[in-house]
Amino acid sequence: MPLDTDLYPFHIFRFGVTFKEAPIGGTVGKDNVDICSGAFSDCTGLEATMEPKVIKEGGRNYGPAQRAGQVTFSTVILKRGITTTRHLWQWWEYFNVTGAYAHRMQVTIMLMDTAGKPVTGWQLDRAMPIKFKSPDLNAKGTEIGIEELHLAHEGLRVIKP
Repeated sequence: MPLDTDLYPFHIFRFGVTFKEAPIGGTVGKDNVDICSGAFSDCTGLEATMEPKVIKEGGRNYGPAQRAGQVTFSTVILKRGITTTRHLWQWWEYFNVTGAYAHRMQVTIMLMDTAGKPVTGWQLDRAMPIKFKSPDLNAKGTEIGIEELHLAHEGLRVIKP
């Protein structure tokens, strides 16, 4: 009997992130160019939570009815080693410091297999930067400086490559 490779879990250490401009009320087309893409060391917060609405009904003595409520999304945190590339800082700066118009982004996080082939991914709709953190500086330290970008977004979808 052949082994079904779809049953084995993926390794989570190889992933890539791309940022594309997210048009208002539409989807990103094939003509949109990546604003920024890169390798990150960590990605956390790919999470959606639905808060159920509890409805107590007369005559229903074995617990209240549960109805679907509003969905909320966690803040997604991307971490990477600091480099001379400042695209993410510029996006943060336009959005939060200068007061200039800054586009929301469609952020795609693709998980790769050991051969580097995309196997699954997540898409954040209309993401905006809400926090940028530079690494702590320490003259005695020998580790790589890690910067963080925190993103709020309006939707999370699981996508196929």
